[in-house]
Amino acid sequence: MTVLLSEWTKLRALRSTYVTLLVAAVTALLATGIVAASTASVQASQAPPFGAVAGIFAGWLSYPALAVGILGIITMTAEYSTGQIRLTFTAVPRRLGVLAAKAAVTGLTGLVFGEVLAFAGYGLTRALAGHPLGGTLSGASIHVLAGGLSLCVVILLGLGIGTICRRTAGAIVTLPAVLYLPLLVFVLPAQWKDDIGRFTLVGAVYQLVSTHPSGQLFSPGLSLIVMLAWPAVALALAAVVITRHDA
Repeated sequence: MTVLLSEWTKLRALRSTYVTLLVAAVTALLATGIVAASTASVQASQAPPFGAVAGIFAGWLSYPALAVGILGIITMTAEYSTGQIRLTFTAVPRRLGVLAAKAAVTGLTGLVFGEVLAFAGYGLTRALAGHPLGGTLSGASIHVLAGGLSLCVVILLGLGIGTICRRTAGAIVTLPAVLYLPLLVFVLPAQWKDDIGRFTLVGAVYQLVSTHPSGQLFSPGLSLIVMLAWPAVALALAAVVITRHDA
């Protein structure tokens, strides 16, 4: 419990915490509004390109997701850059305990922030589309929750990458590569695109937030496993690095 409180204090003390969350919130709602307005302009006779919740996620693909991921990175790399990590490991010799505490604090922060932002984005989408929020939320709630969970996944992925790289600049370069380079599989021939694309983080999240999941990708249940596997693998590699390398 003491380690958790310590990590919570560190997270609140970082100015970058508030900056990155503010950037994520503003850009997410702005992008969501743009996507929602564009979708609302589609004529009723035409099928919209995606549902309301999937539209929210489309608005999070660029700056919001990166901002949250960078917060996860800085949670670890800030201590390496200042040398404070040595004091942390002296106070808490069990390094895996430090990583677990950081994962718990940053993960919970990302989850709460993501869910609040997801429901706010959904409300904004419905309002711009001219539809009341009530009556539709119950049917879409599981997809909205999945959208919020995606930011928890990204912040933990960032924490894992930050721990592995140990340098802010290198980790920030690595994060978008991990998030976006796998999307190149969707330009491959159909068979490869479907077989590989179902393992991408973005593909898995889309299956969870879409009210009409693609039949070419994994089912929502398997997609949830794929989505959670990305930060799990990153944190597993981070655990190896943090225990085998000097601070």
